[in-house]
Amino acid sequence: MLGTMSLEKAAAIRAMKGRESIPVLTAYDFAMARLLDECGIPLLLVGDSLGMVVLGYPDTTHVTMDEMEHHVRAVARAKPAGLIVADLPYKSYETVEQAVTNAKGLVSAGAEAVKAEGGRDILPQVQAIISSGIPFCGHLGMLPQHVLEEGGYHVKGKTETEREALLADAKALEEAGAFGIVLELVTAPVAEEISKSITIPTIGIGSGKHCDGYVLVTTDLWGTTPGFIPKHVRPKFEIAERMRLAVAEWKMEIRQRP
Repeated sequence: MLGTMSLEKAAAIRAMKGRESIPVLTAYDFAMARLLDECGIPLLLVGDSLGMVVLGYPDTTHVTMDEMEHHVRAVARAKPAGLIVADLPYKSYETVEQAVTNAKGLVSAGAEAVKAEGGRDILPQVQAIISSGIPFCGHLGMLPQHVLEEGGYHVKGKTETEREALLADAKALEEAGAFGIVLELVTAPVAEEISKSITIPTIGIGSGKHCDGYVLVTTDLWGTTPGFIPKHVRPKFEIAERMRLAVAEWKMEIRQRP
C-alpha cells in the first residue's frame, strides 16, 4: 500500500496549519506535475476538474475511475516532492466497500492520499478509507459532483442552517482523521469560523482570505482553461494568448519558406 514517505507527506501538510499558508494546484499530466514540483508546490491535486479542462466534459459527473487512474499515473511519473492527492470521482464511493476499493485503486496508480466530497453523509466511507491506511482530505461547501441535483454552483454558508451543517461536517471529518479539508465557495465569515474551530488545515477556493491554504485549477491560474474561468480567479498570465501568438508566428514562418 502506501510507504512511510507518503504518510509523512500528509502529516507535513497537516502540520503546516498555523505556520505557513499552503499553496495547492491541480496537476493532470507528467509535464504539469514536473513544473509544479520545480516551483515547490507542497500538494498536487489530481482533481476531477480534469474532466472539464482536459477531457471536455460539461461537468465533473462524467469522470470515471479509469480516467482518474490514467491521469494519476501520469502525475506520479514526475515523482514530485509534494503530496499527490487524487479525487474519488462521481459515484465511486457510494458504499464503504466501494470507497475503499476505489481509494486503493487510486493509490495503486500512484496517489498518496484521496479526496471526496461530503461530510457526515459519507463518514463511514471516510473512516474506512483512513482505517485502511490511506490519508484522506475532505471537501465541503459547493460540491461539484452535486451540480446536477443542485441546479448549478452556489455559495454555501449564507443561512444559519448551512453554517451549522458546515461546522458540524468539518468537525466530523477532523475527528475521523482527515488531514485537511477543501472549502469551496463557502462564505468568507463561515470559512474563517471553520478554520479557527478545527486543528486541521482548510484549503480554500473562492472562500475568502482566512483559510489555511488555497487551491486553484492550474489552467485557471495560467489563463488557459477553455471557456469559463470562475470570477474568483485572476489569471496571473494570459498564457493562452501568448500561445496563439506563437502558433500564428510559426504558421507565418513556414508559409514564407521558399
